Amino acid sequence: MQYSIGIDIGGTNSVMGIVDKKGVILFEACIPTKDFPDINDFIEAAFIKLSPEINRLGIMHFKGIGIGAPNGNYYNGSIEFAPNLIWKGIIPLAKLFNEKFKLESFVTNDANAAAIGEMMYGAAKGMNDFIMVTLGTGVGSGFVANGKMIYGHDGFAGELGHTIAVRDGRICGCGRKGCLETYTSATGIVRTAHEFLENRTEESLLRHVTVLSSKDIYEAAVQQDKLALDIFDFTGKILGQSLADAVAITSPEAIILFGGLAQAGPYIFEPTKKYLEDNLLIIYKNKIKLLPSELKESDVAILGAAALVWN
Repeated sequence: MQYSIGIDIGGTNSVMGIVDKKGVILFEACIPTKDFPDINDFIEAAFIKLSPEINRLGIMHFKGIGIGAPNGNYYNGSIEFAPNLIWKGIIPLAKLFNEKFKLESFVTNDANAAAIGEMMYGAAKGMNDFIMVTLGTGVGSGFVANGKMIYGHDGFAGELGHTIAVRDGRICGCGRKGCLETYTSATGIVRTAHEFLENRTEESLLRHVTVLSSKDIYEAAVQQDKLALDIFDFTGKILGQSLADAVAITSPEAIILFGGLAQAGPYIFEPTKKYLEDNLLIIYKNKIKLLPSELKESDVAILGAAALVWN
């Protein structure tokens, strides 16, 4: 039996696990990223969590370590200028993990890792052409074409969340205006809700919420709150239009949505599908599947990173 280690590095917490080739997670652990301003201390903490299990299973049975991280570069194994991580500049992450664990290590960005996991274990199994879109705090994406992940010449291809969805629109954390992320992430839909509440006068359940979240908007939509339903329609329109543009570039068999906002089910899928079809070039109409991820949200980060080793 062979195993891989999957590590997903987040701004607040990092999750890690040991996975077999069938995608069964045998061991999981979590460490608070922000508690380790020195990257070497972070790697030491990961080593302390994982080494007892590695020793128990036998290091000779481990193929390597896959790491998903913001601004992770597959080509050089580094994290480069990740704005949401405590470590700044360029961090040679794969090299540092390799030296500590004595296992070959690979790095990619978190959305690419999710796409690889989906291709090996989830809704994209058997597909050669698909787009993975993660709708979380931000919007991430991974593009697979002709059976291969698209990394581009520098390792940073596939940033759909930072394509311009609305010209001169909302300010984005990246410094640009109108990025897709500012409209279709969990934080983006909350921004939309505040705008709707300010600009419209009808009664809504959302007017009675002190601190709005995307979950509040979903719960109001389930109760058929008109304002909440319109917020989802607006969000689906922006997302569908942008996905139609992406289709024209890679002609995918499917687009897979994952993340907190995707958990809204038909409230986000139905308007997104409608506006996707409305905006597709005729040669693509009625050919693109819009699918939910088949991976458990709690598992996808570990599975995706671990799948990087097998891929």
